[in-house]
Amino acid sequence: MLKTERNMERLDKFLCDAGVGSRSQVKQILKAGRVTVKGTVIRDGSVKTDGADICLDGDAVGKKGLAVVMMNKPAGYVTARTDERQKTVMELLPEEMISWDLHPIGRLDKETEGLLLFTNDGDLLHRLISPKKGVQKVYYARHEGTAGDEDVAAFSQGIVLRDGTQCLPAMLQPIGEGESLITVCEGKYHQVRRMMASRGLHVTYLERREEGALTLGDLPRGAVRELSSEEILAL
Repeated sequence: MLKTERNMERLDKFLCDAGVGSRSQVKQILKAGRVTVKGTVIRDGSVKTDGADICLDGDAVGKKGLAVVMMNKPAGYVTARTDERQKTVMELLPEEMISWDLHPIGRLDKETEGLLLFTNDGDLLHRLISPKKGVQKVYYARHEGTAGDEDVAAFSQGIVLRDGTQCLPAMLQPIGEGESLITVCEGKYHQVRRMMASRGLHVTYLERREEGALTLGDLPRGAVRELSSEEILAL
């Protein structure tokens, strides 16, 4: 079948989308003559390509496959792709990941810190945010007051929020005065804060520490890393 202009794209964009590097890195790679298209060295990133027979240092280059990225989100950033008034979590991604078409999986509110996942796979995104899949998320909270047995029982039965929203059964584990771990398997708007507030336990600090089999580990606040294929399968 003949290739039409619609099937073609710039070589530099193809290389960025393939995860070769950032725009500036790709420009230098091309300038150094490290890229060939159908056996010919190409230094001009504006050259149109259909994606066939592209090599970097002699190795074939293909489109970026499934990617899942973990971020240790700091406070002060909204979980959104774009926002004209506030800083977004996308601004924390390294330049080389910008071209991967990543989308946040679920949301952490602006002041909540901790584990936030991104992916370029729409099916995986929807599976992970669906309450039907029962993916557990563990939060650490500091709050006013100390949770007791009645609070634990209320969480286990499913909290009804003040606006009538019914939350699925969750786990509340007091771990000290004014401190608790909360495990939920859904992600309603400000859910953990609102569930705690319904019991008079107003949250002053919130951090997501686990999602499914994943934990933050020693990932520094504000840093990101790409998950391994084994970690993706564990999701």
